[in-house]
Amino acid sequence: MQTQSDKLVVLVTKGIESELSSVAFTIANGGITAGLKVSVFLTSTGIDLVRKGGQRMTHVPPLDPLASLIENFRQRGGTIWACPPCVTSRGYTQEDLLDGIVIVGASAMHAEIKEGAATLSF
Repeated sequence: MQTQSDKLVVLVTKGIESELSSVAFTIANGGITAGLKVSVFLTSTGIDLVRKGGQRMTHVPPLDPLASLIENFRQRGGTIWACPPCVTSRGYTQEDLLDGIVIVGASAMHAEIKEGAATLSF
């Protein structure tokens, strides 16, 4: 039985090479503005979005620069999870990622979904 929730999980598989990463964080920030508890789960090349310096490589006008979108999201209480195998396959460690990024498996995302979180994928 699905319950109504004030949670949103955004799954991001696109990285700095795609404008969809900026769209995803624009929508995630909009979710916070709408009063939702928003979590972003990064997989595949999405991991590069939170590699220190990586997010500065993307700006899709007229959207805000990706680095600003991510920082805004984090400052407003958004949670960013990074897929452990995706981090490892790129040779990254926790120290390579922005502060506050949680390396955690999909179980964190699944727990939110079980509690009724809406989902979006990019």
